[in-house]
Amino acid sequence: MGQRAGSGETKDEILATVNASAPRRVLAAVMLIVVGALAIYVALAKPPAPHWLVFLVAIGGFCLWLAMRLWQATALRIELTEEVLRSSDGAVIAEVADVVAVDRGVFAFKPSNGFLIRTATKGARSWRPGLWWRLGHRIGIGGVTPGAQSKSMAEILAIMIARREAGQSQS
Repeated sequence: MGQRAGSGETKDEILATVNASAPRRVLAAVMLIVVGALAIYVALAKPPAPHWLVFLVAIGGFCLWLAMRLWQATALRIELTEEVLRSSDGAVIAEVADVVAVDRGVFAFKPSNGFLIRTATKGARSWRPGLWWRLGHRIGIGGVTPGAQSKSMAEILAIMIARREAGQSQS
């Protein structure tokens, strides 16, 4: 990206990152694997009625699939630049200019150790277990991530929004 006039910074400079630590990733994946394996074990060790058998195998399979998806998603990180909030694989989560509000409140419908973003435009549903999700105008950042990283990213984003609303340049 190009440089701003009178500044040595690029617009692509990463202002904050949120990523899952190795112990958190392992713990979350192992917990899902254990639940999935237990459900399948209960279903196969002493088969219950057919409808319960299907239910337990489906729950077990879903938990194992979710553990795999969580492991893949948490290998990435979320990066905040002056222009976009993106995943380290290049997927744009939201453009900063489109962000209307940041909610870190206790009663907000947000991921654990995270925050909620509201955007002006509706986006496609997307989900990276343990890292972020998007449903319409709402984006949840967090999950298996450290609270300190999420809090600093939310505060930086809130400051950027306040400056934009005050008519000041983002610098």
